[in-house]
Amino acid sequence: MGASIRTAEVGRDIATAAGALRILEGISFEINPGEAVAIVGASGSGKSTLLGLLAGLDLPTSGSIFIDGEDITRLDEDARARLRGRSVGFVFQSFQLLPGLTALENVMLPLEIRGDRDAAVQARDFLERVGLGARVEHYPRQLSGGEQQRVAIARAFASQPRLLFADEPTGNLDAATGHRVIELLFGLRAEQGATLVLVTHDERLAARCDRRLVLEAEQLAARGDPA
Repeated sequence: MGASIRTAEVGRDIATAAGALRILEGISFEINPGEAVAIVGASGSGKSTLLGLLAGLDLPTSGSIFIDGEDITRLDEDARARLRGRSVGFVFQSFQLLPGLTALENVMLPLEIRGDRDAAVQARDFLERVGLGARVEHYPRQLSGGEQQRVAIARAFASQPRLLFADEPTGNLDAATGHRVIELLFGLRAEQGATLVLVTHDERLAARCDRRLVLEAEQLAARGDPA
């Protein structure tokens, strides 16, 4: 079952030569276990920054973020890394595959870090499920963009995360390939019951979610009109 997320007055500033620049301000919302939520808004509205905060990759300047009731903003970096290792999966626009590892090894890596003894078996199974059973020994440079994204999806789901974060997962793909990736992403998510939070400009992707969070001018303009 997926995890819940709650934010309370989250803000994020970054330091610039001209002083602090406000990226997010007063962001408060709740996401229920198993929901699929799209974060949408214009470029520069803070979508990817918010996603990174929810995943514990960065800390807010103000406010709190709760995963299943635990305030992750009070955890140190090592504790947040352990939380991600056991509960979180990622799918990135740029795939984030390690070029020196095969498709199989890329999927195995987070499982091995977590200490799973059957990492190779799990990784091979998920590569089969995303249609890449014949490509397990290929390196990223030998794969198309769509195939690389399917490896990234296999890597994200192989650890059976309770939370899945996706940042523009179809952004580097053509329309037909993007559609296949969307079907795969939501099919695996439905199987596992994971909570899905994604950033996207792709209307087809946003429309598949249960609702949207709309960011405008660093603030939350809407919390959940049905997609």
